[in-house]
Formats: sequence, C-alpha cells, structure tokens
Amino acid sequence: MQTKNIDPTAKSVRVTYVKSAIGYTQKQKDTIKALGLHRLGETVIHTNTPEIRGMIDRVGHLLLAEAVN
Repeated sequence: MQTKNIDPTAKSVRVTYVKSAIGYTQKQKDTIKALGLHRLGETVIHTNTPEIRGMIDRVGHLLLAEAVN
C-alpha cells in the first residue's frame, strides 16, 4: 500500500511487513531494513515525515501502511 491513502497531517505511520522481499532488488531489501523491519508480520511505528513516506512508496507492494493519530 502506498502513502497516497495516508493523511500527511497524521502524526505517525504504522508499517507492517506483509510480503517477502525474496526476488526483489537489493535496494528494496535495504529499504525494508532501513524502515526497521526484519521479519514478516513485524510492525513498526514511524513519525510521518516525507522521508518515511518516500521509503514506503518505494516498497509499498511489500508493506501495509496506515496512519496513526
């Protein structure tokens, strides 16, 4: 899921790793790690910044992202 559905005024974003990165480029795997995700099903909460939203856009097909107020 990409950040088009996330309200830019939300304080935080909850990101869940839902699909394996096997078969995808190393750059995408590195982005998953940079988001702090290591295992499938793991969830992290980040502040809603343009940088984080850009990272979610890059690997949105592997993640579930939702706004947290």
